[in-house]
Amino acid sequence: MKKELKFLCPNGHLGFAPTKEESYYLGVKEKPDFILCDSGSDDIGPVPLGADICTSLKSTQTHDLEIMLVEARKLGVPMIIGSAGDTGTNSKVDMYVEIIKDLAKKHKLPKFKLGYFYSEVDKEYLFKKIEAGVEIEGLDGRANLTKAELEKTDRIVGVAGVHPYLKLLEMGADVIIGGRCSDVAVFAAPALYHGHSPDLAYYLGKVLECASFCAEPYGGKESVLGTITEQDVKVKAMHPQQRCTVASVAGHAMYERSNPFYEYVAGGMLDMSQCVYEQYDEKTCRITGSKFIPVEGKVKVKLEGSGKVGERYIGIAGIRDPYTIKNIDKVIDWAKSQVKDIYGDEGYLLNYLVYGKNGVMGDLEPVREIKSHELCVIVEGVAPTAQMAEEITMTGTRQMFYARLPEVKGTAGSVAFVLDEVIRATPAYTWTLDHTVAVDDPMELFKVNMMEIG
Repeated sequence: MKKELKFLCPNGHLGFAPTKEESYYLGVKEKPDFILCDSGSDDIGPVPLGADICTSLKSTQTHDLEIMLVEARKLGVPMIIGSAGDTGTNSKVDMYVEIIKDLAKKHKLPKFKLGYFYSEVDKEYLFKKIEAGVEIEGLDGRANLTKAELEKTDRIVGVAGVHPYLKLLEMGADVIIGGRCSDVAVFAAPALYHGHSPDLAYYLGKVLECASFCAEPYGGKESVLGTITEQDVKVKAMHPQQRCTVASVAGHAMYERSNPFYEYVAGGMLDMSQCVYEQYDEKTCRITGSKFIPVEGKVKVKLEGSGKVGERYIGIAGIRDPYTIKNIDKVIDWAKSQVKDIYGDEGYLLNYLVYGKNGVMGDLEPVREIKSHELCVIVEGVAPTAQMAEEITMTGTRQMFYARLPEVKGTAGSVAFVLDEVIRATPAYTWTLDHTVAVDDPMELFKVNMMEIG
């Protein structure tokens, strides 16, 4: 056991926007024992998983992988990536493996071991579980998984814990590309591998997962350095103008969860309710008191699944006329009625997002009185075929121009279109799985692989 380990995290979501290089290279000068980064999120919605695409540019992902790989090999320390390509699907793991191969060739790197694991789950595996009477438990109020809901699913990933990372580290991997996994696991696994307590190892992962989001003032894509010892975790901001403070670190630990003190992973739960935060120095916060509670019985793995709803088009309209703004609900009702007259009221979806009224929060918006001097209306049409989606979106957008309101005597001051046409978008998907499945072996859903390259 090395009593002190340093972990450099350059980005909270690799490739989503490029890593800022100044703070990253300052972090490299600290001689970290690991360079690690998570690359995935379900914040991006169900489309990338269902369609098996990236929301991040390949050029940006390559940039981030390149600066990590080159410096990790110079230092001779492991580089670890989680949830490759935004979703951690098998194809995105393969994409990252190929990028690493290309980068190794480009920089003429000496031979090293590249490990990777897959996280996709076959639907047939879950069908058999259901048929055997196994309950696939829903999370956050969802019902248990049914065959009908599973039928609607196009792609499923299991969210790995530390287990495949530990296996690959045991196999001697110098670089690890992970499929879908818990953000925390990317950082906790190497700390556990080197003998540190789960209590602190999992908290290390929690504080580092989003990089500089745990620092102030706000600045994304900057690097932070986490240090774990036998007594504590410390996190230090690398950007010259950022600091990791008691407020910024505690605040980050509590966000993105229904209960601010608990973080669940495959194999247990991190309890942060007794954490003590101290200002260690100007740029560093020290944390103690976290507690990891192992699961009793079988490990449960979270499942994320996405299913296609239909093809999708988008229309965009601007409104400046005060009378039309005042009567925007009537304008939309008119446009919907014209679509209904042609296509009926079933077999498609037609949504209107009114920015300047309630475009962000929808029915949850507490402000009811419109005070905007202009509105932007996004019309979203979803249907089984691209042709039908285009037609209902075009009709639903264009008919706003013709809305028949009292006191309107002509078309002047009505609705302006950003484009005369409507725009084809990615197909629409919905989350079909947010469940857990009990496994006999924590590695049951995760296949590890190893190769030598360079």
